[in-house]
Parts: sequence; structure tokens; C-alpha cells
Amino acid sequence: MATWASTLTLDSSSPLMEQLIFFHDHALSILLIITTLVGYLMLELLFNKQVNRFLLEGQTIEVIWTMLPALTLIFIALPSLQLLYLIDEIKNPLISIKSIGHQWYWSYEYSDFKNLEFDSYMIPSQETSQYHFRLLDVDNRTVVPFNSQIRLLVTAADVIHSWTVPSLGVKIDATPGRLNQISFLTNRSGLFFGQCSEICGANHSFMPIVLESISPQLFIKWISKMI
Repeated sequence: MATWASTLTLDSSSPLMEQLIFFHDHALSILLIITTLVGYLMLELLFNKQVNRFLLEGQTIEVIWTMLPALTLIFIALPSLQLLYLIDEIKNPLISIKSIGHQWYWSYEYSDFKNLEFDSYMIPSQETSQYHFRLLDVDNRTVVPFNSQIRLLVTAADVIHSWTVPSLGVKIDATPGRLNQISFLTNRSGLFFGQCSEICGANHSFMPIVLESISPQLFIKWISKMI
């Protein structure tokens, strides 16, 4: 969960988020090299008193500064395309969950189990306990088994919302009249917090998401109790 002192990305809780962090570091390292090189050349031009009489005609240097940016873009584009395909790829999901955005709460339907539907409202500040996170905890958490492929179907009942859990690397728009889908996998147990990332009205900041990742055995017990 993000806190006020966080300066870096959240700890990854899924293989997808791990790859996103790797790509983030990869792109930043290339940008750092480019910024350092360009800054050095600018300082050299600023403080150098010598004049190159061949500066206006240099085919070799023109070929070099044309090819180097092209190669740099290739080194950035290839991991980016691989990551895009990884995000869209869905392989044999264990369960499917449908999330519907409302003003201002989320409702969930476990499509593989009969009559398993519930609404998820934020717990008001005056009703929170010591173990609750203010403005982040909900009365009904979304429970999923870890190390299992989950397919999430997202839509909205009124206006555009966005179902987002940063530590999983998941952000998907909930659009009225349209069904979007994404796949994710949690690689450890825990509570993962998110919020609506689309400005959807007056109480936009008060429709959090809480995903509870538990073992498959406990998930089966939870399903049996809920049904």
C-alpha cells in the first residue's frame, strides 16, 4: 500500500507488476544515459573555445546521430511490445469475476458460482476500528486465491470508472455499455488496496477497492460460506 513517505513504485504482488517495474527501470536507465551524454556535449560546446572548421560538413557524424536514436528506440520498443502482449494474454483463468462500477461503490459477481454477488462500500470514518485503514477499507472485500489466474470483467452502471490496484499492475476502465477484461495473478497472500482512477463525480475518492489474496483451500471455504 502506498504511504506518504513512498518515493518509489509499490512492491510488486504479481508477475505483471514485476515486468512493469523492470521496464520502468530499463527505460529510466536509457534516459539517464541520454541526459548525461547530451548534458556533457552542451557543456563542452559552452566552454570550448576551439572551432572545428569541418563542423558544417560531416557525413559520418550525421549517420551516427541518426542511427543511435533509432537503435535506442528499438531497445525501448521491444520490451514495451512484449509487456503489452503479456498484459492482454489470458491463459485458462481459474475463476472469472465481474466488477460493476456505481456512483460510488463497486459490486462484484463471481460468475463461476451461483448466486454469489455482493456490493463493496467504503467503511465510513466514524465506523472504522483500529485495524481498518481510513478511507481505504470496505465492508466486503474481493477474495481471490493466490497463484491462480483470475479473469476480471469490468463495466459500469452509470458513468465511466476505473478499476485500479497499483501493486498488481492492474488498471482497467469501467465503461457503461461495454465489457472490458483483464487477467492477473497474485503471487502472495495479503491485502491489496486500490481506488477508482477516473474522476466519476463528487464521491470519486470514496469508492476504494480491497483485494484479499488467500490460499486456494481457504478460498474454497470462503466460497462455501458465501453460497
